[in-house]
Amino acid sequence: MTNLIVRDLEDSDKSNWKELWLAYITFYKTSLTPAMYDRAFERMLSKDENEFCGMIAEVNNTPVGLVHTLTHRHGWFEDKIIYLQDLYVSPKARGMGVGLALINEVYRRADLAGTPKVYWLTANDNLTAKKLYDKIATNTGFIKYARP
Repeated sequence: MTNLIVRDLEDSDKSNWKELWLAYITFYKTSLTPAMYDRAFERMLSKDENEFCGMIAEVNNTPVGLVHTLTHRHGWFEDKIIYLQDLYVSPKARGMGVGLALINEVYRRADLAGTPKVYWLTANDNLTAKKLYDKIATNTGFIKYARP
């Protein structure tokens, strides 16, 4: 039996977090500067008004996944909403319920904070993740566009 926990990131998690996030960034075929890794980690630990949140999943005390969220205002709703910006589970831990546990913790915290609206994006070809997402969320049908 595995011991799976999801908890807030701590200063001592930086090297494990960076390894997981580098794998996530590589999965999406992009790269970041070392300074951006440092800045992103600082943001996930910050308790200021930016409202970033970083969590890590551990199985048997080994970090195997991460999730980053950003709470923000929205023009259509009185309450703030949560953007689940990054979610990653290491290949060795896939199929163990880690992704579900990370999302469920985001949902739980959203409910506690009175911000139950949670949304995220994924790549069209991320079929493994989409199998999970289709079970626990609604595909809104929106397509992302970005300035070139």
